[in-house]
Amino acid sequence: MRRAGTAARRGVLVTEIAALVAATAADFVLALRFPGPDSGWTGALAGILAPAGSAMAVLGVLRRRFPRHVGVLGGTVAALSAISTVVAVLAGPGGAQPMLTETVAAGVLTAAACRRLAPMHAVALTLALGVVMIAAPLLRYGFDTTEALLAVAAAAYWGGCLGVGLILRDADGRQRAVLDRVRAHERLQLARELHDLVSHHVSGIVVRVQAARAITEAGPGGQDHAEVYREIEEAGGEALTAARRLVGMLRDTEHVPPPPGTGLGDAVRAAAGSVRVDIAEELDQLEIPPQLAATVHRVVLEALTNVRRHAPDATEVSVSARTEADELVLEVRNNGVPASPGPSPGGFGIIGMTERITMLGGSLTAGAEPDRRWLVTARLPLGAEELPFSSLSLGI
Repeated sequence: MRRAGTAARRGVLVTEIAALVAATAADFVLALRFPGPDSGWTGALAGILAPAGSAMAVLGVLRRRFPRHVGVLGGTVAALSAISTVVAVLAGPGGAQPMLTETVAAGVLTAAACRRLAPMHAVALTLALGVVMIAAPLLRYGFDTTEALLAVAAAAYWGGCLGVGLILRDADGRQRAVLDRVRAHERLQLARELHDLVSHHVSGIVVRVQAARAITEAGPGGQDHAEVYREIEEAGGEALTAARRLVGMLRDTEHVPPPPGTGLGDAVRAAAGSVRVDIAEELDQLEIPPQLAATVHRVVLEALTNVRRHAPDATEVSVSARTEADELVLEVRNNGVPASPGPSPGGFGIIGMTERITMLGGSLTAGAEPDRRWLVTARLPLGAEELPFSSLSLGI
């Protein structure tokens, strides 16, 4: 369901490589016309710098592997290009190094710098790359040569790369803004679940306090107060622990979560609806903490929503829960996955599921299986047999 984005990135990479190969071929033609000086220190230096264009092309492609080092890669390309231009000027006529490959590399790094760097760094680096791109043909071949017209093409190309980088930067900003709005909305929705959870535990505390007061008023002949006070202490501790974990997760479902005290089987069936559910017998009636019940409910609900969205022709959909080693394994499996899925509509369900599971110390994976099937697997750590989920992460 993410294949469209991967195919698009591969297409851009193939286009970049094709452009660099074409530029290298053009540089070869220019090198035949301007073979360079035969002797002297400038000739030796020009020979050393001969592979500079290919090196810059490699640096341009490496920005995909090291996106956090775009500034270093771009600065290196600008420096190498400037050095090649200075050597060509010092060598005089015939000392020019071909510059099309390094121009293409400098252009892609211009777009990357515009997209990823901080504003001040982006301005400085893009201007430096623009200067070396435009100056290279003018200074290397001379203002009165036909090759000097390549400066016009370089300026137009630099402007285009600048525009692409700004568009991508704006798109990234919009994406971050959408994610921030989604998270803010879900944090607001958290208040409902927190209210229900705390109300459940605090109500129990109030009942026990009322019982303790009644016992006290009954006089010395009443039952022992210690047991009642112990229950009050435990209820208060449970309320604080559950509230802390829930606030730590800061996630919620748009549907009403299962009530406190829900068993694992009930939490799964509440979200699964009419879908076939297969739960290990020892887990069916296992009582789980409220935050885990809400997480299981959300994962199953979101996974089934994705089935309806991406595999509307599915005829086999199942939900299962079992133990494996020291983990609780929850799986949602379906068939009917399109052989060539189209672009998926925007959504943030995977983000929500992953964050919920991660906050509880688990992991979530989703991927294709043979025979056009899809599997979503959530794994959560189990604790001791008497308190299987006592080791869940607090989330903060």
